[in-house]
Amino acid sequence: MLKQLEVRVRLAPSPTGHLHIGTARTALFNWLFARKNNGSFLLRIEDTDKERSKNEYTENILEGLKWLGLTWDEVPIIQSNRIEKHKDAISHLLKEGLAYRCYTSEEELQFLRDKQIKAGEAPRYDNRHRNLTKEQELNFLEEGRSSVIRFRIDEDQSVIWKDMVRGHMTWDSKDLGGDMVISRRAPANEIGDPLYNLVVVLDDSEMKITHVIRGEDHISNTAKQLLLYKALALKPPSFAHAPLILNPDGRKLSKRDGVTSISDFRAMGYTPKAMTNYMTLLGWSPPDGMEEIFSLNESSSVFDFDRVNKAGAKFDWDKLKWLNAQEIHSWSPKKLLGFLRPLWEKEGWELQSEDWGLKLSELIGPSLTLLNDGLEQSRIFFETPSIQEDGLKQLSIEGAKESLKIIFQLLEQTPWDGKDFSIAKNLINDCSKSLGIKKGITMKSLRVALLGSIQGPDLLTSWSLLAMKNSDKNRIKRCL
Repeated sequence: MLKQLEVRVRLAPSPTGHLHIGTARTALFNWLFARKNNGSFLLRIEDTDKERSKNEYTENILEGLKWLGLTWDEVPIIQSNRIEKHKDAISHLLKEGLAYRCYTSEEELQFLRDKQIKAGEAPRYDNRHRNLTKEQELNFLEEGRSSVIRFRIDEDQSVIWKDMVRGHMTWDSKDLGGDMVISRRAPANEIGDPLYNLVVVLDDSEMKITHVIRGEDHISNTAKQLLLYKALALKPPSFAHAPLILNPDGRKLSKRDGVTSISDFRAMGYTPKAMTNYMTLLGWSPPDGMEEIFSLNESSSVFDFDRVNKAGAKFDWDKLKWLNAQEIHSWSPKKLLGFLRPLWEKEGWELQSEDWGLKLSELIGPSLTLLNDGLEQSRIFFETPSIQEDGLKQLSIEGAKESLKIIFQLLEQTPWDGKDFSIAKNLINDCSKSLGIKKGITMKSLRVALLGSIQGPDLLTSWSLLAMKNSDKNRIKRCL
């Protein structure tokens, strides 16, 4: 019996910015596939862009993945630590005649591109230095020219592979833009910094990656990389190219569309489960009979690429908000308090007690869409609100202020500790009967005094929370 191949997948982000939702969705698909197949999900930090790579971005990426629950199975690989191995591979390609030094200057390349664009042609390198004589190369060296190193791409072949999302794929090598640069420009006889398409092949092979799962914008890179696998005599992995995440206009979601990083979504008050739930639905359809709301473990048990769409997935804010609200509404007051407490502490607000915090969480929880909504909805219990226009109108009604005066007097005689709700109900009833007014006038006026508006959460529970802080009487008194 043949031994089943262990699934090994990876996320390979560049630490040149915060964790983007597109990168996070790629990580999610990799993680789900690994868990479905009892495989390993690995990380490789591709930090070879020395100018733009920053440690703070690496930390942001790792923290974002942890927050989403996308844990990895081995110590992350740092790509820059492997540069010498990458250069050794380039030396091997040069020695075998599979790569060569190209001395074409940046000015000459730009002139070539401008000429091709003017002629209505796709910009491509014309391979002019592919077969330099020793004399020609010596002349360039005497001129002091630096060189990049290019990998030879024969233009009379087709690159073919079976994509796990898109099926049979064919790419004509003549459409790959000419011989491919595999190292940056460097002085004569030196090898410059190795470039993406080469190093990703070497690193994936070294990490024994069996499946490369990434966005469809990498399809042309796959064709180039398969040629490198062949030249280096390495076994290629299987490939899956997921659809891109699009904005409402059908273009690739970018920073111009506003919030795109996972840390931004987190700061806005989205929950980890809602984010992974929604990102899974961005390009993947659950099996028949499966609810739209699911956990990571539930989706990983049924995830496969047969249900990944080829078309781009449009980002839907309303759907994400709905999922987030459903998640928050499913929480216990204790769990919600754990998320709200840091927001309150950041504002300098102190809890009256643990029980008080639980009651407030229970009160506002059903009305929250984002966790940050809990900041504004709870503000009135920590800070005395101003009286809104609808409140001022209510207080001008006959009997409104009179009812507040009586309730204040009753509270002065027998303060309410906020525990027995029957006491508050009796206060309202007694007040309304003594003035001969509708109970609704008393309740609305009391709501204005306590909360600043006739709109708001449950009156008796709100009053209870304020009474527990001994702040109810002062709020009523200010309206008299």
